[in-house]
Amino acid sequence: MGIGGGIFLIAMGAILAFAVKVEISMVDLRTTGWVLMLAGFAVLAMTVWFWQSRRQQRDKPPIPEVSVLEETRIAHSHAILDPEPPGSTMRPPPQP
Repeated sequence: MGIGGGIFLIAMGAILAFAVKVEISMVDLRTTGWVLMLAGFAVLAMTVWFWQSRRQQRDKPPIPEVSVLEETRIAHSHAILDPEPPGSTMRPPPQP
């Protein structure tokens, strides 16, 4: 609804509560006006809260993305050489 809808509800409620002097048997216009005014104030409060929270999120500096690099080290020199697959022309690196 937003700010305009909240102001509209407050205005309609004020008109019904204070300006209209008509008696309707099924509806109490004064109570209806007060309910509309309270709903309008609630809409205004929620709208202001929503926009304030969005403004605070926008003002925060962006969180830098962290790149994670995993590294695996082999502790044993004999584990470096894998057995040569059958039919492979690859040679293992020379031993130091």
